[in-house]
Amino acid sequence: MMDRMRGIGAALGITLLLGAAWAGADNSGTAKGGAAGDGKVAPQKAAAGKTAEAPKAGQQAPLGEAIFAGGCFWCVETAFEGQPGVSAVISGYTGGHKKDPKYDEVSSGVTGHAEAVRVVFDPRLISYAKLLDLFWHNIDPLTANAQFCDHGTQYRSGIFYLDAAQKKAAEESKAALVASGRFKSPIVTEITAAGTFYPAEEYHQDFYKKNPLRYQSYRLGCGRDRRLIELWGAAPAQGH
Repeated sequence: MMDRMRGIGAALGITLLLGAAWAGADNSGTAKGGAAGDGKVAPQKAAAGKTAEAPKAGQQAPLGEAIFAGGCFWCVETAFEGQPGVSAVISGYTGGHKKDPKYDEVSSGVTGHAEAVRVVFDPRLISYAKLLDLFWHNIDPLTANAQFCDHGTQYRSGIFYLDAAQKKAAEESKAALVASGRFKSPIVTEITAAGTFYPAEEYHQDFYKKNPLRYQSYRLGCGRDRRLIELWGAAPAQGH
């Protein structure tokens, strides 16, 4: 939590306009490292990521789901928002041991959860393999239990597969990345079966839209894009 606050404080060139925008932010009144918000949402058990049967005439095609963790979920949201075929990206918590965790609990590292996103997509328009490619290019796969300026198991990177097909695809994508020789250090991103996904408080959802100046200040101060360019050679592609 303190690392995230230090990341915000490290942002360069914050103007008086930014300070005013922070003061007029949403009623939660918190920066990334604070706890607040009353947006209660029901936990959702991970659904199957793929459906074998084709839709019958007149029926809507089934949607797929995918769960990824890549540090701050404010930023991971923007990796998938607006991508063709993606209909929703929900920030939340997964991989822990406490039922219905709250942000202040997760951010303290005591629940075992990781900040994560649940991506709802149309497999006819975007494949799970494409989502995996977007995921890799928006994280640091070489650092365990941390992402950029945020440290702790709650910020670990991970692919939480929903069925055997997703597990196979995730493992193959990781193997291909290793085989490419791009990195000398080992890839430490976990690939594990998904458990219950708990949507985060409402004030976290679409945070980059609700508080764009706060979001950009945090992202800059955390050094996320700088590190991604070091790792991948270019700024990450974002759909929003």
